[in-house]
Amino acid sequence: MNLIKILAVESSCDDTSVAIVENGRKVQGCETFSQVEKHKIFGGVVPEIASRNHIESIANLVKILLNKSKIKFNELDGLAVTYGPGLVGSLLVGVNFVKGLSIATGLPIVPVHHVKAHVAALYLTYPELEPPFLCLVVSGGHTYILEVLGYADVKIISRTRDDSVGEAFDKIGRKLGLDHPGGVHLDKLAENGNPGRVKLPIPLKFENTYDFSFSGLKTAMINIINNLNQKQEMINTEDMAASFRRHVVEYLISNFVQFAEKNNYKKLAIAGGVSANLLLRRELEKICLNKNWQLFKPILEFCGDNAVMVASQAFYEYQKNNFASLDLNAISSESL
Repeated sequence: MNLIKILAVESSCDDTSVAIVENGRKVQGCETFSQVEKHKIFGGVVPEIASRNHIESIANLVKILLNKSKIKFNELDGLAVTYGPGLVGSLLVGVNFVKGLSIATGLPIVPVHHVKAHVAALYLTYPELEPPFLCLVVSGGHTYILEVLGYADVKIISRTRDDSVGEAFDKIGRKLGLDHPGGVHLDKLAENGNPGRVKLPIPLKFENTYDFSFSGLKTAMINIINNLNQKQEMINTEDMAASFRRHVVEYLISNFVQFAEKNNYKKLAIAGGVSANLLLRRELEKICLNKNWQLFKPILEFCGDNAVMVASQAFYEYQKNNFASLDLNAISSESL
């Protein structure tokens, strides 16, 4: 097999990341600039600030990447970029930067869907992993159950009807006074709390669906916290975090496992930023061990947004000749 090296750019939200991956599995280098500290004061990502920081950092990151990896542009086979979904201003920075590189180098552009890229993070963690498998993609912007039928072929089984799971975690984290990103800090805080402290409703309980809904759970939790504040009662943040985390994780796992059982899937995977959640990993590991199922989960550094996963997915798109012209545009809510 010919060695295919692809340089990828990821700028869908607040992290600027560039990477080179060989044949979709071998990482040659990755450089990422995190904007967490710049957005912390606002309690969340500010799109305009995110876009501006992408512009300021992206070219230098590519220069550092090429220098460290000792790879030149004429040794590359393609340029990949996340074109959607995400913050449109942030996406445009990456898309237009890659267009410029393509004009300058003559290299083809490989457009990559952000959700597919999260799935591809699994191939970097498990070189032996091949489709088909069932994947739960959970992040700050996405919540899906996907049938991964091929490297470039996924089928949506269910999705969230409103908020994403990551957005719900972040909002409750902020409500509990935690720093941005709230979901990460909530997960750590929950480790020492009582998960039975608060009872919450089961979303879509009376519907025959694998879809998700987190708006009601989030609102119910906010109301509980507001009521305690109004009564001037002490709020045990550890218990609140543990209770909310337990309800959300049980909800995710219930739909995921039910579909797997009904459709005879024994190879399961999780991906996306929330796949780093400690309770989600532990509970799925227990279930899969008891049922003699396989569970694949990305290493922590590949859970969040990164260009390595984009370069990995781009290899499989490259093999299918899925190239983009210079009229490629950023799309904030691109469907799978």
